[in-house]
Amino acid sequence: MSDETDDGAGTGTGTGTETDAGTGTGTAETPQLHLPHPHFRLDGPADGAPLILGPSLGTSLRVWEPQLEALARDHRVLRWDLPGHGGSAPSAAPAVSVAALANQVVRLADEQGWERFAYAGISLGGAVGLELAVRHPDRLVSLAVLCSSAYFGAPDTWRDRAASVLAEGTESLVASRPGVWFAPGFERTPLGAALVADLRAADDKSYAACCSAVAGHDLRDELAAVRVPTLVVAGRDDPAAPPSPHARTIADGIPGTSLTEIAGAAHLANVERPAPVLAALLDHLAATAQAVGDATRHGAGMAVRRAVLGDEHVDRAVARTTAFTAPFQDFITRYAWGEIWTRPGLDRRTRSCVTLTALVAGGHHDELAMHVRAAVRIGLSPEEIREVLLQSAVYCGVPAANKAFAIADDVLSEHA
Repeated sequence: MSDETDDGAGTGTGTGTETDAGTGTGTAETPQLHLPHPHFRLDGPADGAPLILGPSLGTSLRVWEPQLEALARDHRVLRWDLPGHGGSAPSAAPAVSVAALANQVVRLADEQGWERFAYAGISLGGAVGLELAVRHPDRLVSLAVLCSSAYFGAPDTWRDRAASVLAEGTESLVASRPGVWFAPGFERTPLGAALVADLRAADDKSYAACCSAVAGHDLRDELAAVRVPTLVVAGRDDPAAPPSPHARTIADGIPGTSLTEIAGAAHLANVERPAPVLAALLDHLAATAQAVGDATRHGAGMAVRRAVLGDEHVDRAVARTTAFTAPFQDFITRYAWGEIWTRPGLDRRTRSCVTLTALVAGGHHDELAMHVRAAVRIGLSPEEIREVLLQSAVYCGVPAANKAFAIADDVLSEHA
């Protein structure tokens, strides 16, 4: 399933309208630059986990085609084009900032209704990912930075490239791409030829404006603040952003970051060596999804736990938690309360009755007293609790029920 659009509505192929890509999120150091709404494409199931993929300078969203089919099986994938690249309209601004591009990504996510999303970007697209992790950490589930950098080198180098493209066009760069983007000869493959064609077709002024984004990009001193689960991928033969210092600076700067170096790959590692890059991405996304799923279940479980047992009880349990008991507390919150009590098949009153019966059968007297209180809290009457215990007497045994009645009577007297 796919949609190609530039207006966020899922239809149309126009150029979009001029928008303030930095409104509401810029800083004194981040200029508010007017950029055309980016062209983008959606692939994958509508209910898939949101994943946004960012392109390299000079390419279009097709740079992610080698990984798209696999990523779109379980993800709702949004790929976007830089200003004046691919299907995006040229920018009237003479300069573009990485911050403004990151703000555009946030806006695209907002248009899809995505509060949080995974992001992967290559080269300039990876720099946008780092900017998102620093400025918009609450929006990211995970980050993958491919063949990119926290600092691409002396700004004058990029200003010189911008001036060259303004004077001679992007055609002046075509001959140098084999050996930079990929090994010589790869440009004769269908995808290699298509990417070179994207470079030729890129708007000269927009390309030069994006060079200014690369020139002004320097997040080296802010990497330590990133707390988003991050994967760094580098092409071992990348002459534009070699693993040392670029990828290793990111990996060393962001706590807990993993680094994967791809042998036999230049700057567009995911194009030249698609399989190992895909494997690294899928492993990273799967690990992050598990962590996010655990966090989601914990949050849902804690809400139900408080609703059934009461804030006072839960607060006491949390206060008594030690380093030794913390894993068990996390386990019961995620599993018992976050996975079982949240299931839609039975309402909470029914689950309470089942729980009371099981506790009678097992002779778990302290837990039984706690769940009698919980049963009252969620609306079971003393008469209904009595019927549960009478049922338990038949199937769990009279001695077990005798003790249960004594415990329940004491608890119910508290509420009389």
